[in-house]
Amino acid sequence: MGDQKILVVDDELKIREQFSEFLKDKGFEVSTAVNGQDAIKKIDKEFFDVVLIDLNMPKVDGMTVLRHLVENEPESIGIILTGYATIKNAVEAMKAGAYDYLAKPVKLEEVLMVIQKAVELRDLRRENLALKRQLKKKYRFHNFVGDSPQMHKVFRTIEKVADSDSTILIFGESGTGKELVAKAIHYHSSRRDKPLIPVNCGAIPEELLESELFGHEKGAFTHAIRTRIGRFEMANGGTIFLDEIAEMSPQLQVKLLRVLQEQEFERLGGMRTIKCDVRIIAATNKDLEKAVKKGTFREDLYYRLKVIPIQIPPLRERRGDIPLLVHHFLEQMNKAKKKKIRGISKEAMQILEAYDWPGNVRELENVIERMVILAESDYLTVEDLPERIARTRVSLKPEASVIPDEGVSLSHAVSEYEKKLIISALEKTGWVKNRAAKLLKMNRTTLVEKIKKQGIERPQYMN
Repeated sequence: MGDQKILVVDDELKIREQFSEFLKDKGFEVSTAVNGQDAIKKIDKEFFDVVLIDLNMPKVDGMTVLRHLVENEPESIGIILTGYATIKNAVEAMKAGAYDYLAKPVKLEEVLMVIQKAVELRDLRRENLALKRQLKKKYRFHNFVGDSPQMHKVFRTIEKVADSDSTILIFGESGTGKELVAKAIHYHSSRRDKPLIPVNCGAIPEELLESELFGHEKGAFTHAIRTRIGRFEMANGGTIFLDEIAEMSPQLQVKLLRVLQEQEFERLGGMRTIKCDVRIIAATNKDLEKAVKKGTFREDLYYRLKVIPIQIPPLRERRGDIPLLVHHFLEQMNKAKKKKIRGISKEAMQILEAYDWPGNVRELENVIERMVILAESDYLTVEDLPERIARTRVSLKPEASVIPDEGVSLSHAVSEYEKKLIISALEKTGWVKNRAAKLLKMNRTTLVEKIKKQGIERPQYMN
């Protein structure tokens, strides 16, 4: 508390001195104001964490000082002190923005306790606000890595539906980023200041999932020694994300359908109906239409969930995004693992682009993490790839030479082919010219001359 600044505003010298001496002994930095006018001048000049304000002062009273404080320094905490306490004054002070209202004579320890609680609450609010800003920044659309038409379609859909209360069903294979999409929707919605509660329906045993979702009353089953609220109550006012919704039992599907229709439920073993205001976002990696035909998933629930469907494409269907993702994860892993990997060879990148990625973006992230940790140089090559991926066959056939009707410059074509070979050799060797020259079976000095002649420059991300 030693860094907190407090302003004591009172027209009585004895009270100012008493409060000032006591609070300084407790480690606060204390200033005083002899009246309301003096207080307003000091508030305008510097920031105070807490302002203790006497209510009854001549000319400019405490309520005027409080309103000025709230309007001009909303982060400051105003506490009203008065020897003429009335309910009317207390209500007026609280409505005007006072944190508390204390009647004189007030014990100094009581004032200290109120100050400490007020500062703790203010700091907690600041932390929560910073966290919400951080989360919103984290899940901004441009932080989704992808420039393919499929991902742009996903981004546009998120932007359109985020601020609605419609139920959303996200389809996509494991590892495509379904939870990331759910978070983006929540943190761009009007519910962003309320909880987002995730539930993995496939990871919780069937016999426990109902209690997890809807809570239970004491004595509802053998080990229910106390009442416990469920995830829907935790998410009240916010969003619940039901991942792997296809794993939910038919019995629970009925209860979920009722929540969607009536916005109410009962705890397990309870009789009281609980109302809830919750937006539902569900996700699955299964074909729910097939599940409906088989009778394992309710048709009415399926259509209630699928108000707005979002399809996340697998990574193999947007291979053009792989280089963007690779460099994104490289940057992340360099920071997280305190490494200085400068880039990846063209041949290694071609293999990554050709691999089918059954685990999608999550698998790619894990592979890059492994490569960064185990790399023996500051440049990733084919040798750093996991064996199963390195075996991927890459088609590197030269493009068919098509001569246009107007003809072609042979010398220019040869020069361009030479340039491509030099760049390929440099990338494969991490831009080590000695090794590149050996690959091209030429002297290093000859290679350096050709690099200068061709105007070949080292990529900026490797500098």
